[in-house]
Amino acid sequence: MQENSKKTVSVSFMIMGILFCVCLIAANLFETKIVQVGSFSMTAGFIVFPISYILNDCIAEVWGFRKARLIIWMGFLMNFFVVTMGGIAVALPAAPFWEGDEAFRFVFGLAPRIAVASLTAFLIGSFLNAWVMSRLKLRDKERRFAWRAILSTLVGEGADSLIFFPMAFGGLMPIHELGKLMLLQVTAKTLYEVIALPLTTRVVRYMKRREGVDAYDTNVSYNIFKIKEL
Repeated sequence: MQENSKKTVSVSFMIMGILFCVCLIAANLFETKIVQVGSFSMTAGFIVFPISYILNDCIAEVWGFRKARLIIWMGFLMNFFVVTMGGIAVALPAAPFWEGDEAFRFVFGLAPRIAVASLTAFLIGSFLNAWVMSRLKLRDKERRFAWRAILSTLVGEGADSLIFFPMAFGGLMPIHELGKLMLLQVTAKTLYEVIALPLTTRVVRYMKRREGVDAYDTNVSYNIFKIKEL
């Protein structure tokens, strides 16, 4: 299989891109609920957010960094759009007879500090994830997909947590509690990736066969702003 140089996107790529954006938006909405898992507490966004990193791995592995870059920016813009529209919806006066305003504000009234932290962490974490996948693939070729999927997730999720939690909750909780929360999130999300690896590997192999493409980023620019370069 050769690297696909066409500046087009396939139906499979489009579907994965849509799923990526939906997972990110859903994760932000689910973050408003705290769930108890055994003796640990975490946000409900945990059930869907790691899927975005799995999709990121699949896109970077099959189609390469250029197309992963496009999808990451689309995810960022769609998240920004929903956060902005949610803020406008919260600001609009509620009908006198409607009793759900408080609950609506709780879900969609994301504090500016949280919104900025979430969007910044996602952008940096996702690009690091795609970059690690791309660089390791150039070194390992077809071998060790599982290794680079796990390592890229560890780097991406680690950066995401290191950025998000201090920006969002710094000064609002003890530093040691913040550290424990960050470590728990990174560990749990990486384990999520490991458990999903058999499925991820099958999806990647199927997509490579179906698309007839297996991208190697030999001459790619890792400038994250070169969105038009497909």
